[in-house]
Amino acid sequence: MDRLTPEQRHKNMKNIKSKDTEIERILRKALRDKGYGYRKNYKALPGCPDIVLTKYRIAIFCDSEFFHGKDWEVLKPQLEKGKNADFWINKISKNIERDDAVNKELLYLNWTVIRFWGKEIKKHPEICIQVIEETIFENKLDGTELEEEL
Repeated sequence: MDRLTPEQRHKNMKNIKSKDTEIERILRKALRDKGYGYRKNYKALPGCPDIVLTKYRIAIFCDSEFFHGKDWEVLKPQLEKGKNADFWINKISKNIERDDAVNKELLYLNWTVIRFWGKEIKKHPEICIQVIEETIFENKLDGTELEEEL
């Protein structure tokens, strides 16, 4: 059952941010605490990654579960039962397709892509940092690390 009025829902949706979200701030703080420099919302790369470690050629995206279609095979049937189903299914499907295209484009440009779900970042930022550090280590072994930061 729908508990929000259309006006309340409009206000909620209007307040959803695309930059400097809570999950981005949590992960950036964890990176800062570990001494890593980064760029945020880096427009020089496809998809404008939320966080970029240019020295290591790592592009990081902090994805919300709903808008980026986590467990899409479960979420999609739920949306089909709800209001405005066609709009949401179309919107999220396009987000999933765009995320996939951005990943491929960045990989083609020899960048490593890491995508974290928002709940992963909120519950276990230390594990996210561990994944990033392991990727840095692997990139150093592969020679993906840049000589100088861009």
